Amino acid sequence: MPVQVTLDAVLAKRGMTGKQLAEAMGLSETQLSLFRSGKVRGIRFATIAKMCAVLECAPGDLLGYDYDPADLGAED
Repeated sequence: MPVQVTLDAVLAKRGMTGKQLAEAMGLSETQLSLFRSGKVRGIRFATIAKMCAVLECAPGDLLGYDYDPADLGAED
Protein backbone atom coordinates (compact mmCIF):
# COMPACT_ATOMS: atom_id res chain seq x y z
CA MET A 1 0.00 0.00 0.00
CA PRO A 2 1.53 3.32 -1.00
CA VAL A 3 -0.05 5.18 1.96
CA GLN A 4 1.94 4.69 5.15
CA VAL A 5 1.01 5.60 8.69
CA THR A 6 3.92 7.55 10.19
CA LEU A 7 2.39 7.98 13.63
CA ASP A 8 5.17 6.02 15.33
CA ALA A 9 7.73 8.58 14.16
CA VAL A 10 5.62 11.43 15.54
CA LEU A 11 5.17 9.62 18.84
CA ALA A 12 8.92 9.03 19.12
CA LYS A 13 9.64 12.68 18.33
CA ARG A 14 7.23 13.74 21.09
CA GLY A 15 8.53 11.14 23.58
CA MET A 16 5.01 9.76 23.90
CA THR A 17 3.74 6.18 23.91
CA GLY A 18 0.73 4.86 22.05
CA LYS A 19 -0.92 4.18 25.39
CA GLN A 20 -0.49 7.81 26.45
CA LEU A 21 -1.91 9.03 23.14
CA ALA A 22 -4.89 6.68 23.36
CA GLU A 23 -5.65 7.88 26.90
CA ALA A 24 -5.34 11.56 25.93
CA MET A 25 -7.70 11.01 22.98
CA GLY A 26 -10.20 8.81 24.81
CA LEU A 27 -9.56 6.08 22.24
CA SER A 28 -8.98 2.39 22.94
CA GLU A 29 -5.43 1.14 22.60
CA THR A 30 -6.75 -1.51 20.22
CA GLN A 31 -8.21 1.07 17.85
CA LEU A 32 -5.02 3.11 17.94
CA SER A 33 -2.95 -0.01 17.34
CA LEU A 34 -5.02 -0.87 14.26
CA PHE A 35 -4.41 2.62 12.87
CA ARG A 36 -0.69 2.46 13.64
CA SER A 37 -0.33 -0.86 11.84
CA GLY A 38 -2.26 0.37 8.79
CA LYS A 39 -4.97 -2.26 9.24
CA VAL A 40 -7.88 0.19 9.20
CA ARG A 41 -9.56 0.99 5.91
CA GLY A 42 -10.76 4.39 7.04
CA ILE A 43 -10.54 6.90 9.86
CA ARG A 44 -12.79 9.81 10.74
CA PHE A 45 -11.49 13.32 10.23
CA ALA A 46 -12.56 14.08 13.82
CA THR A 47 -10.24 11.32 15.06
CA ILE A 48 -7.34 12.67 13.01
CA ALA A 49 -8.09 16.19 14.27
CA LYS A 50 -8.04 15.01 17.88
CA MET A 51 -4.80 13.11 17.27
CA CYS A 52 -3.24 16.23 15.74
CA ALA A 53 -4.42 18.39 18.64
CA VAL A 54 -2.85 16.06 21.22
CA LEU A 55 0.38 15.67 19.23
CA GLU A 56 0.49 19.31 18.07
CA CYS A 57 1.03 18.26 14.47
CA ALA A 58 -0.68 18.36 11.07
CA PRO A 59 -2.46 15.45 9.34
CA GLY A 60 0.39 15.22 6.84
CA ASP A 61 2.74 14.40 9.71
CA LEU A 62 0.73 11.24 10.42
CA LEU A 63 0.60 9.87 6.88
CA GLY A 64 3.03 9.42 4.04
CA TYR A 65 2.55 8.47 0.39
CA ASP A 66 4.77 6.80 -2.19
CA TYR A 67 3.52 7.35 -5.73
CA ASP A 68 2.21 4.22 -7.41
CA PRO A 69 0.81 4.51 -10.97
CA ALA A 70 -1.56 1.63 -10.17
CA ASP A 71 -3.41 3.98 -7.80
CA LEU A 72 -4.79 5.87 -10.80
CA GLY A 73 -6.72 2.80 -11.92
CA ALA A 74 -7.72 1.53 -8.48
CA GLU A 75 -11.36 1.51 -7.46
CA ASP A 76 -12.41 2.80 -4.05
